[in-house]
Amino acid sequence: MSAGHSHGEENLSDRALIGAVALNGLLTVAQIVGGILSGSLALIADALHNFSDAASLGLALVARRIGRRPADKLMTFGYARAEVVAALINLTTLLIIGFYLLVEAVNRYADPQPIEGWTVIGVAGIALVIDVLTAVIVYRGTKGSLNMKAAFLHNVSDALASVGVIAAGALILLYDLYIADLIITVIIAAYVIYQGISLLPRTVRLLMGAVPDEVEFDRIVEALRSADGVRDVHHVHIWSISEHER
Repeated sequence: MSAGHSHGEENLSDRALIGAVALNGLLTVAQIVGGILSGSLALIADALHNFSDAASLGLALVARRIGRRPADKLMTFGYARAEVVAALINLTTLLIIGFYLLVEAVNRYADPQPIEGWTVIGVAGIALVIDVLTAVIVYRGTKGSLNMKAAFLHNVSDALASVGVIAAGALILLYDLYIADLIITVIIAAYVIYQGISLLPRTVRLLMGAVPDEVEFDRIVEALRSADGVRDVHHVHIWSISEHER
C-alpha cells in the first residue's frame, strides 16, 4: 500500500541535474590541478569531496530514471529502490574518501610540503561560487525527497569546506601557518565520515525491509485483530518499497 508518494523532486529537471553534475565535475578537475600545483592537501580534500558530490548527483539522476520504470515480471514491486541502492553506493564512497583523507593528512604531517597560498585561495574561491550555484540548482528538488535534500546538504557542506580552505590559504600567507592546511583537511574528512555514518543506518534499514520508523507495529496488529470478522493475525510484515511508499 502506498504511503503517499511525493513528486517534489520532479521540480528539479533532469537537464538541471545534469548541469549540476557537469559543474561539479569541472570543479573537481580544477581543484585537483590547483591542489597539485599549490601543494595543498586541503584543496585536494575539497576536490575529492566535490567529486563525491558529482558522483552522488550522477547516481541520483540514473537511479531516478530507473525508479520511474513500471513494475514488471522481474521487479513486481517496481524499481523505486534504485535510489536507495544509489544512496548506499554514495555513502560507502564517502566513508572511503573520508578515511583516505585522514591517512593522507597523517602522512603529510610526517613529511611536510611547501604550499602556495594564493593558488589555494584562488581555486577555493572559484569552488565556493560553483558550490553555491549548484546548491541553488539542487534546492528546487528538495521538497519531498530525502535523496535531493542529502545532495543539497552535500553542496552546502562543500561551500563551507571551500570557506575553510580559503581560511587555510590566508593563514599560510599571513602567518606561514602551514599546519592550517592539515587541520582543515582533518575537519573536512571528519565531516565527510560523519555524513556517511549518520545516513548509512537508515539506508541499510530500507534495503533490509525494516519496519518504517514512523509506523507503530503493535498498534497496527491490534487494529487488525480488533476488526470485525478477524479471529487472529499471524506473520504481519510491514516494509518500505521505496523512500515514499510502503
